Amino acid sequence: MDYLKEHYATNYAPNTRETFRRQVLHQFVQARVADYNPFEPKLPTNSPRAHYATSQLALETVRAFDTPDWLEAIRRFDSAKERSARHRQSRQRHFVPVRTPGGDRLNLSPGEHNALQRAVVEEFAPRFAPNARLLYLGDAAHKSLLVDDARLRALGIVISEHDKLPDIVLHEEQRDWLFLIEAVTSHGPISDQRIADLEALLAGCPIGRVYVTAFPDFTAFRKHMKAVAWDTEVWLSEEPDHLIHYNGDRFLGPRSR
Repeated sequence: MDYLKEHYATNYAPNTRETFRRQVLHQFVQARVADYNPFEPKLPTNSPRAHYATSQLALETVRAFDTPDWLEAIRRFDSAKERSARHRQSRQRHFVPVRTPGGDRLNLSPGEHNALQRAVVEEFAPRFAPNARLLYLGDAAHKSLLVDDARLRALGIVISEHDKLPDIVLHEEQRDWLFLIEAVTSHGPISDQRIADLEALLAGCPIGRVYVTAFPDFTAFRKHMKAVAWDTEVWLSEEPDHLIHYNGDRFLGPRSR
């Protein structure tokens, strides 16, 4: 984008990067013209160090043009589907596997944030929302990795592509509580403003809401503790058996509205 601005006088807004990624770079990667994060394959999807590079295969093919090796280079490039499959399998090994309360297995993209989300689903839920159903699970790469539209609608929750649910939504049917959980490794705890936005989004949902901010440890918690809203819960994955309650009328229950 900087190159286009400098050499072609075309100025794209910063939020156009996602369009470039989805409509140009993604296709280059699929075609084996480019590789995604080839130098650091374990980078999380939303890392500022995310990068693309011309694939070695494409580079070798271009360099062979108009030489006796050209036809052989084309043959190698045409067989890139097999290489691409191996590349995807290699990246698959870095995914964060998650077992849902229902026993299904999902793969989250690599990164600290998704590792914390796995801890919420596998460690928090059995302890504090036993037998809850997982209705929503986000992912930096897939935005919405799991969305149970039917059950969300049955609870009066209708979301569009512009709406932003918390990272994880659980419904515990026995107590009829909706757990709205943000997994925080860098920003975004359950604040008063976040609650106001979510309450507007959930206006048609009659059941009680339990707001939870999950942190990996006390260090991350201390960075955001002043922004956490009162009458909500805090959970640390390094101390999975305990909750920190931010004052209020009751412990681990729906907020007063």
